[in-house]
Amino acid sequence: MKHKVIDVRNYNFSKKDQLFLDANIWLYLYGPQKPRYYWERIYSNVFKRIKNAKSQIYIDVLVVSEFINTYARRKWKLVAPRFKYFKNFRNSHHFKPVAKDITADAKRVMQHCLQIESGFKTLKIDDLLDDYAKGDSDYNDQVITELCKNNGFTLITDDRDFKTQEIQILTANRYLLSI
Repeated sequence: MKHKVIDVRNYNFSKKDQLFLDANIWLYLYGPQKPRYYWERIYSNVFKRIKNAKSQIYIDVLVVSEFINTYARRKWKLVAPRFKYFKNFRNSHHFKPVAKDITADAKRVMQHCLQIESGFKTLKIDDLLDDYAKGDSDYNDQVITELCKNNGFTLITDDRDFKTQEIQILTANRYLLSI
């Protein structure tokens, strides 16, 4: 499949759609809020349309991990910037309520999804590592791309790093839409 990027704001979701939402979308929906209300509104509206259309949403452990780790680091910067190092914050009593919030929101995400395996055994790891060695890509994004290819998923993301991937992408990211 050739690289295909579609504006998610104009996409008509259907029950037949098999969607894979990137961690950045889940963070817009359930993560700690930074002043990015414009994007949160866009993707919240998109999510409502997905749910109304009864499209199927898939998730794997990689996206859950990215969601949890990014959420924790954002909370650190928002609620405990006095800790110079993230691990000091994570090991403090200040992190305990944050961990509970993260867990609750991760469970909310999971309620909307069918869990799938990452397909590690079927991935061409040497090819992914060779591509990564060029220094032009994020390894997790490469794995997500392969997951989408192997399962026929449409990726919903706001991450411009997917600019050259040969999968169907739905996004509101202006950069992705312009290429």
